[in-house]
Amino acid sequence: MSSIISAVVAFLIDALIGDPRSKFHPVVLMGNLISLMEKFLRRDNDGYVKKIFMGGILVTTVLFVSYGVGLLILVLLNLAGSYTLKIFVEALVLSFMISPRSLAEAGQEIYFLLTHENLIEARRKVGWIVGRDTNHLNEAEVVRATVETVSENTVDGIISPLFYFAIGGLPLAIAYRAVNTMDSMLGYKNEKYLYFGRVAARLDDVANFIPARITAILFIASAFILNLDYKNAFAMMKRDAAKHPSPNGGYAEATVAGALNIQLGGINYYFGVPHFRAYMGEPIEPLNAQHILLTIRLMYTATIIFLSLAIIFSAA
Repeated sequence: MSSIISAVVAFLIDALIGDPRSKFHPVVLMGNLISLMEKFLRRDNDGYVKKIFMGGILVTTVLFVSYGVGLLILVLLNLAGSYTLKIFVEALVLSFMISPRSLAEAGQEIYFLLTHENLIEARRKVGWIVGRDTNHLNEAEVVRATVETVSENTVDGIISPLFYFAIGGLPLAIAYRAVNTMDSMLGYKNEKYLYFGRVAARLDDVANFIPARITAILFIASAFILNLDYKNAFAMMKRDAAKHPSPNGGYAEATVAGALNIQLGGINYYFGVPHFRAYMGEPIEPLNAQHILLTIRLMYTATIIFLSLAIIFSAA
């Protein structure tokens, strides 16, 4: 039960304070470790087998360090012997592993810019949270990019770390965040990282497999609570989730698309090159800025439902 209390407090810390920007932020430190190891392990002229092997060494080392730090924190807290201190420190560290407020603030800023007809700045801001080219997006495409990002990041930015905290405590939550950070830094299908980042990308797929499907169920429940189209959310999840290039990303995006009666997916440009992503949902309603706020509400509702269920199960 104490771990669930820590999770709830972590959510409240994030909601009230947010994610501080600091070079000492745990995720920043993870990124520094990943970059440092990459300098030693990745060589452009290595064969693909060696690149995969070296990438695996990086992943194993970063996981070992991350999990070990989590264990060390728990050992020190147990030695301190204070229940209140343990709850607070666990919650504080876990709050660095989740990002609901950051996602919400990014979406709300883009919503504000669109509703004030500042499309140029909205394009620039959405470029901070997506990997695609954004310089020529129209308003609907800016909305689509934002909705896709908030919905998909509900999995790896909120539900996954909370899920791993619930089943394995702080060490496993930190280890998950390390997996996700490695994927975001190395998991690209380009010449530089196709092989070196393969282990990181595959591990991230495995780690998010269960949480992604839990998130879809939570989104359906959230749609019901928010009086959105929960039946269509379920239908689109069944029909479209598997169309996503990621084995997990479609479960969040298709479900949100169904709940909002919108269509996600389509042509994205990366470095000027068009890439088609399968459509999710039906274009019953044209995309507009209001859909960003509705997606944020779905995200927060899904998070609260998850924490509420965790409390119920831990008390049973």
